[in-house]
Amino acid sequence: MLMRNRSLAALLILAASVSGAAAETTAREALREACSADFKTFCATVTPGGGRILRCLQDNREKLSDACRAALAAAKPAR
Repeated sequence: MLMRNRSLAALLILAASVSGAAAETTAREALREACSADFKTFCATVTPGGGRILRCLQDNREKLSDACRAALAAAKPAR
């Protein structure tokens, strides 16, 4: 019985971590879709990695499309 409870607990922890990763992936995909034109306009010369693209978009927030700004705001809690 104890082994069964441990297995169930491990399965629940794994499911929760996969669910969180899936939500983060969905937020990233939405951000990529909403901000692709803004990225090309304002951040095309930025080398990807280390959060540099996100930082560039945030630095140019006032110039971004409404859809991109909304996607940035929606993605913020996921980070």
